[in-house]
Amino acid sequence: MKLCMFFVLFIFLSYVHVQGRFVVEKNSITVLSPHKIRGKKDGAIGNFGLPNYGGYIVGSLVYPQKGSHGCEDFEGDKPFKFRSYRPTIVLLDRGDCYFALKVWHAQQAGAAAVLVADSIDETLITMDSPEESTDADGYIEKIVIPSALIDKSFGDSLKDSLNNKDEVLLRIDWRESVPHPDNRVEYEFWTNSNDECGARCDEQMNFVKNFKGHAQILERGGYTLFTPHYITWFCPQPFVESSQCKSQCINRGRYCAPDPEKDFGEGYEGKDVVYENLRQLCVHRVANESNRSWVWWDYVTDFHVRCSMKEKKYSKDCAEDVMKSLDLPIEKIKKCIGDPEADVENEVLKIEQTAQIGGGSRGDVTILPTLVLNNVQYRGKLERTSVLKAICAGFKETTEPQVCLSGDIETNECLERNGGCWKDRSANVTACKDTFRGRVCECPIVKGVQYKGDGYTTCEAFGPARCSLNNGGCWSETRNKITFSACSESKVNGCHCPVGFLGDGNKCEDVDECNERSACQCDGCSCKNTWGSYDCKCKGNLLYIKEQDICIERSGSKFGKVIAFVVIAVVVGAGLAGYVFYKYRLRSYMDSEIMAIMSQYMPLDQQNNVVHAESEPLRQQGTV
Repeated sequence: MKLCMFFVLFIFLSYVHVQGRFVVEKNSITVLSPHKIRGKKDGAIGNFGLPNYGGYIVGSLVYPQKGSHGCEDFEGDKPFKFRSYRPTIVLLDRGDCYFALKVWHAQQAGAAAVLVADSIDETLITMDSPEESTDADGYIEKIVIPSALIDKSFGDSLKDSLNNKDEVLLRIDWRESVPHPDNRVEYEFWTNSNDECGARCDEQMNFVKNFKGHAQILERGGYTLFTPHYITWFCPQPFVESSQCKSQCINRGRYCAPDPEKDFGEGYEGKDVVYENLRQLCVHRVANESNRSWVWWDYVTDFHVRCSMKEKKYSKDCAEDVMKSLDLPIEKIKKCIGDPEADVENEVLKIEQTAQIGGGSRGDVTILPTLVLNNVQYRGKLERTSVLKAICAGFKETTEPQVCLSGDIETNECLERNGGCWKDRSANVTACKDTFRGRVCECPIVKGVQYKGDGYTTCEAFGPARCSLNNGGCWSETRNKITFSACSESKVNGCHCPVGFLGDGNKCEDVDECNERSACQCDGCSCKNTWGSYDCKCKGNLLYIKEQDICIERSGSKFGKVIAFVVIAVVVGAGLAGYVFYKYRLRSYMDSEIMAIMSQYMPLDQQNNVVHAESEPLRQQGTV
């Protein structure tokens, strides 16, 4: 049964990948010394250990004279440790044992990194850990140093230099191993819902549980775009009716997965795995439609705990219970899944098979689990901190979220000698900005004040608000509650000593106007210098006018008083005359207005009024 299954699986893989290609992910290795072999080469990053994504190491190279294949423990107590003050990079030969075993032995001997030199002239390949080994699980998970495969010619040149007693100094650099085009990282996780596939399944599930918190923070904040993927195979048409294909595939052989127990006669079948993979894809798709894409991490971890194969709970009913607990719309997810028994293409799984084939800079996905970051495949152990470092390396510099700048995953280079950048110590303002891959020297904006300069040697406050922050970096001093400053809010930049001082604006000295005879030059005047100014006293009863630097009399002459009296009298007389004229004009105006109003109610002219007045008494006399 097992042989038949492996034969069918081999056919699946051959058919799927005949059009594809595998891409080797690389880092750069630079020879710093000796000068005769200086240069930069590529290394193929090993798919185990912890590559230092976003960083680099500089170390001295060592090639063991005995046991250069690294297949046995090295003799002595930490033989590769403390050879120099720099980290030790060990060069080993390919062959005779697993790559991972070589690196493990070097790590035990004190190596900080391992380079494995190829034994034949060929293109670089990826060093992978063994799929199955009686002792591999005991050390693979313990490997915490990075490693890389280098080509034969590069390895030979390094060995020749070491044989000539040259000190070989190398820099292994991972800072450009992940593209970092913008302020969002797009990453994919190729996984499997099967939890009975040994160390690899345990690795991916431990990663999902441990990384869930970081993933959800990054996703909720809009820093990342995450997409889960699942590898499926298909059954060649001649085998569609075979019991192997029927037990491992859905939709009539179109989408298949290996038997979890590698035995068709017991336990779960491969199609159970395909069905759950499809369900998990639909959970993400449906959750993403309601802007809750991060719920996928909750579903996968809860399903693994509540519906484990080992506990015989791996089922559709258990999956739906998990969905209910997470308030996921079950009917929508069912509609997304479709009919796994129908002889039709499944839209979701068809996309997965297409995506599995590499395109552009990304190669085929052939290793489970695989993480793809900004379209390149992550290499190394799936471990929370290491993966977070790789994701952080994918952000454009200075756009990283705060989680990337925590002390447990990166070194703040601004803490040591301020990163070599400009700093105003008195104002505690620095041009050093910590980033995940290192630091940048960039003049800052502090409390609304913009600094301009090269960031390395100079930064100058710029703009009208600059004086509010450390006086714009200019000179300022206070004495006897009097403050003078070389920073002027009327100017957008520069420092200029105020009147009464001389200097470059960064330092100003009081001018002694008395000694320099630049002021108080009137006859008989006495001059006394003060801080920022001077006092000048005139002789007699004269008054000193500072703006004109002259003295004038404090009181005027008698003639002046007469003139002043005459002027005042004229002003007063003019005022009285104006007042009388004003009163006359006002009275005339009011009389004319009253007459106009009365004329409207008494239209008789003056003559009629007279006649009437004369005749009225006669009439009264006649009556009497």
